[in-house]
Amino acid sequence: MQSDYALQYRRLYNQHWWWRSRESVILSILDRYAAGRTDLRILDVGCGDGLFFDALLRFGDVQGVEKDPTIVDPIGPHRSRIHVGPFEASFRPQQPFSAVLMLDVLEHLDDPWTALRHALTLLRDDGLMVITVPAFNELWTQHDDINHHRIRYTKRSFGKLAEECSLRVDRCEYFFHWVAAAKLGVRLKEKIRPTDPRPAEVPPAAVNQLLRWGSEIERRLFGWMKLPFGSSLLVVGGK
Repeated sequence: MQSDYALQYRRLYNQHWWWRSRESVILSILDRYAAGRTDLRILDVGCGDGLFFDALLRFGDVQGVEKDPTIVDPIGPHRSRIHVGPFEASFRPQQPFSAVLMLDVLEHLDDPWTALRHALTLLRDDGLMVITVPAFNELWTQHDDINHHRIRYTKRSFGKLAEECSLRVDRCEYFFHWVAAAKLGVRLKEKIRPTDPRPAEVPPAAVNQLLRWGSEIERRLFGWMKLPFGSSLLVVGGK
């Protein structure tokens, strides 16, 4: 993650329609899994400054791991819950977790296999793994470059990774369907008229709200159809 992008991370997470929409998707999954329980232990890998923690705390205890110290506030309200450093074998809390979240993390790693295997060792036998990654290399844009992505996944390529890591996959589906078409347009524009990569920005308020509503409506109307395309891939499973 480039430093200028990291400086904008908090504002993007709190306001940008994409982050708000993705959070809604994850919370809906956890609501079904928790079924009213408030004693879960949740690990958020690649948690940034713990901006998701306030929403997650209603399920129980939350901890996080963040490699990039530039986006972790040393006096932030959740600093004590965040392990700043690589997600590797040396990170081993005393108790296993009810749920491990890896939200748009694996695409950044040269070795996603080791990270995913390690995440599974931290999960309870009946625990829940929730993963999101960007989908389809055909949708690659400068946004992927500026975020230092290594790959965009498909169901097939992620299925191979899951099999190699012994991740049980209960649910694997694309989401942000309309964004796939938009990213194809952006990719074409970038090829016709190349420009220097720029970090994401929060759209004007009215546009931002419209895109948020549009994404929520799409999820509610078409989520059950399991469409074979989307700009992101959601994977839910366990050991």
